[in-house]
Amino acid sequence: MFIGDNLANLRIMHGYSRKQLSEKLGVTEQAVWQYENAYTSPKLQIVNELKRIFDVKGKYFYTEDMLARYRTPANVDLMNIAYRSKVLNVISKTQAEAKHVEFLDAFVNYITANVSLPTLKIIKLRDEVIAYLNHSEDDRAAQIHHVAFLARERLGFADSTNEDLMFMIEKSGVFVFEKAIGEEIDAYSLWTLNDRPYIILGNMKRSAVRRNFDIAHELGHLLLHYRLEFANLDRKEHKMIESEANLFAGALLLPQDKFAADMQDIVHITNPDDYLDLKKKWKTSLQVLGYRATQLGLMEPRDHRNFYAAMHRKKYLEREPLDKIIPIQKPMKIKSIIDLVSKKGLVDIPQMIEQDWRAELPFFHQLTGIDPDFFNRYVKKDMDFDIHNVTKIHDHISGDDL
Repeated sequence: MFIGDNLANLRIMHGYSRKQLSEKLGVTEQAVWQYENAYTSPKLQIVNELKRIFDVKGKYFYTEDMLARYRTPANVDLMNIAYRSKVLNVISKTQAEAKHVEFLDAFVNYITANVSLPTLKIIKLRDEVIAYLNHSEDDRAAQIHHVAFLARERLGFADSTNEDLMFMIEKSGVFVFEKAIGEEIDAYSLWTLNDRPYIILGNMKRSAVRRNFDIAHELGHLLLHYRLEFANLDRKEHKMIESEANLFAGALLLPQDKFAADMQDIVHITNPDDYLDLKKKWKTSLQVLGYRATQLGLMEPRDHRNFYAAMHRKKYLEREPLDKIIPIQKPMKIKSIIDLVSKKGLVDIPQMIEQDWRAELPFFHQLTGIDPDFFNRYVKKDMDFDIHNVTKIHDHISGDDL
């Protein structure tokens, strides 16, 4: 029997309305509604088209999907999704991303079902931050700077670099994934209701330094805005919350004392090219370096205007020097877990793909952002001959065979 919920879950995750899917299938919108609500079952031709559209196997639609089996009910609240975005309150997009995180959460539950994960540093840090914010009488800017200081210290960041930014955040307990979110959304983050933190990064970033800022920005949301209902913010409130996350990101990436010491070596304070060594060191953009220097009073507002004008004149606002050289940090945590459970025999990857999730490799690429070749190496049969096999073949060759 065709399970309509399976189709509805896939449709929402991919961001299709019923009308959009009906046009792809060549049926009416009402027909899609009937499929999803178990009033009718689609013909084989339609099922084959659904397989193609969603990169799943035909049997995906006839047995309970992994979302039903491994999802924690009501664990992802679309109200809590923090967007780093040029758009605000796009309900259909938010629903799609919430469904995507539900699938991701089910996937993480599946992969880690037999793995004992350590106590999460990010949970301890978040609780410390909440306690501090509840009792602090500092102004908001001072609070944000202190939280950034705590984050850098508690998560074990290196003293004078952001080389290990992604690694340390993933190690703390945050699950970071890449996704083709679209040009309007840079990244987003959320806590699930059972306190698993996610950061979803767009994979269209032009540079490592912009990605690093996004990572730091989303960590700011996770720590400063726990359980905030982002979907209910008006435009003014949203701008204020984004500004707080930006301030946190700058303070995290460029800690005050170390950065102030570095600024003493800048000879021409309004010349962006004088900051290239600092860009290499901290893996942050020239724009962020300039803004941070101004925030800390290390650069006068007039000098910052001249600095920004020079950025514009040199066309650095379009692409900065070193952007093609500094390597982009990639999420590695989920790949490491998959590799571990596979080697330990806790998860059979071919069985996961074929029997449990009943999907094609592109499905997992879209879900996790991991290149299909990563999964494919667990699926391909080993065609190499070892010495033992070659010897056996050689022993059975007679003169008549030559």
